[in-house]
Amino acid sequence: MKKLLYLKDDDLKQYIEKIFLGYRETVSDARNVLNKYSIGVAHNKVIHLISLYEGITISELLRKLKVTKQSLNRVLKDLINLKAIKYEKDQVDTRIKHVFLTEEGEKLFNEIFSAQRKEFTKHSPHQNQMRLLVLIMF
Repeated sequence: MKKLLYLKDDDLKQYIEKIFLGYRETVSDARNVLNKYSIGVAHNKVIHLISLYEGITISELLRKLKVTKQSLNRVLKDLINLKAIKYEKDQVDTRIKHVFLTEEGEKLFNEIFSAQRKEFTKHSPHQNQMRLLVLIMF
């Protein structure tokens, strides 16, 4: 990380370009799957987070995604219509809803993830490091 402190502007611009390209490629890997279900990158992000944090609350999703309630609600409604997610009320505080992937949601996540994983295995370790950096940042 100390190396980044000594980057010149041109070097930094090149790193930023690689981050943009890596993000684009990572997202494009899943584009065909997303198009098949008529969903977008926002849906992919939500599905991914729900798969990582089983039972995540709406508040936690909002905090992690840094989006408005309205934006998240639109995505969640689409995923409910696809029968990809379900809600469960908190046992202590029934105002809190936990979100889970359904069996269909698990299949959808696995289909998206498989496309991304396949693309990762095609590239060199250096290219994969850049992609992983992008995933960490976004």
